[in-house]
Amino acid sequence: MNRRKFLCYSTATASQARMLRSFASDAHPEIAFTFDDPTTEVRAGIGCQEVNERILAALAKHRIKAALFVCGMRIDSDTGHELVAAWDRQAHVIGNHSYSHLDFDDVTLPEFEADAVKNEPLIHSYRHFAKIFRYPYFKEGDSVEKREGMYSFLQERVYRLGRATIDASDWAISARLEKRIEKEPKADLTGYRNFFLQHIWERARFYDSLSQRVLKHPIRHTLLLHHNALNALFFEDLIAMFIARGWHPVDAAHAYSDPIYERQPKILPAGESLVWALAKESGKFEKELRYPGEDDTYENPKMDALRL
Repeated sequence: MNRRKFLCYSTATASQARMLRSFASDAHPEIAFTFDDPTTEVRAGIGCQEVNERILAALAKHRIKAALFVCGMRIDSDTGHELVAAWDRQAHVIGNHSYSHLDFDDVTLPEFEADAVKNEPLIHSYRHFAKIFRYPYFKEGDSVEKREGMYSFLQERVYRLGRATIDASDWAISARLEKRIEKEPKADLTGYRNFFLQHIWERARFYDSLSQRVLKHPIRHTLLLHHNALNALFFEDLIAMFIARGWHPVDAAHAYSDPIYERQPKILPAGESLVWALAKESGKFEKELRYPGEDDTYENPKMDALRL
């Protein structure tokens, strides 16, 4: 498998390029990396410890501190605790991603609150645990009662929200890659790598452009990624891509100090990328905002066409 060969990156589509050029500036966008769902499962023949080590090695190489959002049911074992401890030892932020990864739209407010609290005993003792909560699936409530109720609940418990400004579908690409490796252990994975890098680049450019148009000023971006085989193989290449294209990686704690993360968009259903939600709240970008903001239904036809 030619996993390390650096491929040329495709440029944005002509229409995207025209849109983005109008917001070009001399400033270099800043980006932090956040990871969801560390798990003890073996993915594509890659053990959880190897996934952990590869992602952490890439971060250490570039001296970047990320944020890890922990879903308790996936690490509720000695092996799982050690996975998270490795991140803690390297001073990455440890955040709360609930215990059961419930879709807030499908449960009551009391059930969702209880599940968030259930996760705390598993993570509160880590030195770099921070009271920062990330909603599973980026779903923040399908009613005013649930949206405002959970906001108030988190504020009472002194939590901030661990939103991301750049949402993406790395999880969907990884699922395809894992199935391919299970069928063909020696398959060439460069197509998955190339698609992954291009997908993240396009999503980053889109959300950066959207943020400039909504807010009229740069922000410190946070990118949603997952603890999976795809990132074990290609996360270091992703960092290199952003650096080569003029983006500056920053620590997650620094990114979350941007006042933009204090904004609470009043939309229903609530959630999605923070930039998406702010654009939705403005009422000015309806033609550009698909719902949900990111989903495998958008990427599956592209991967089908490439036989990935």
